[in-house]
Amino acid sequence: MRAIPRHALNAGWILVLPFVVLVGALFLGPIFNILWLSVSDPTPGLGNYTELFTSDSLGRILWTTLRVCVICTAISVVLGYSIAYAMVHAAEGTRNKMLGLLLVSFWISVLVRTFSWLMLLGRNGVVNSTLETIGIISEPISFMRNELGVLIGMVHYMVPYAVLPILASMQSIDGRVLQASRSLGATGTQTFWRVYLPLSRAGLVAAALLVFIINLGFYVIPAVLGGGKVLMVAEYISVQVLVTLQWGTAAMLAALLLFGVLALLFLMSRFMKLSTVFGGARA
Repeated sequence: MRAIPRHALNAGWILVLPFVVLVGALFLGPIFNILWLSVSDPTPGLGNYTELFTSDSLGRILWTTLRVCVICTAISVVLGYSIAYAMVHAAEGTRNKMLGLLLVSFWISVLVRTFSWLMLLGRNGVVNSTLETIGIISEPISFMRNELGVLIGMVHYMVPYAVLPILASMQSIDGRVLQASRSLGATGTQTFWRVYLPLSRAGLVAAALLVFIINLGFYVIPAVLGGGKVLMVAEYISVQVLVTLQWGTAAMLAALLLFGVLALLFLMSRFMKLSTVFGGARA
């Protein structure tokens, strides 16, 4: 194959450079502005960051956000793994139908989904009415304005995001490895726990990280289904910006989310490298 002349590469960069600069300015400019506001408003210094250790309300909000995100991630990944496992082992036609239904869910707005759950989980909603009709409950269950309703809505939204990376990981597993395990006397349960699950671990980690990162920035579902009683970081940032006009606190929390996501990505990259090294050593 003939090498591309150096002058052609330089000409290509000259054409692309203005767009790179424009995108960089539009993307990095607001980020640097947020970081600057976090240490300059209302007074220069790290006063906004010290509130993380002195403010009880901020501590509760951060703990609520972390708790809800961890629970939602765990449930979503378990359900996503089960669905992906069923899809991989289903017939091709069934798998395609399942994949189509999964992709359809991406086209439904999060706002539409949230208000649908609002109608389903209300005191006079379909769920409570059905349970009362068949005699399981004597009075409506409080699904709304608490963490239960928020978790139901978030898990429903996040399961498809968990399925796709796990499905891709499972489809890359060589079936001959599983056959070899069974031929050596391993039971189906042993093959799953000692062979299949470790081979699909990369997809599990990717799914958990993706779901957790998206959960950190959830706004609509906690605001609507939580009814102001399940206050998470994203909703609290909007309150600080639109109601109390505390731009410094809002910028500090936004910067905290940014650094948290970057830290998670770094940890994932280290984990994947370590798993590759130890996997190669075992091989």
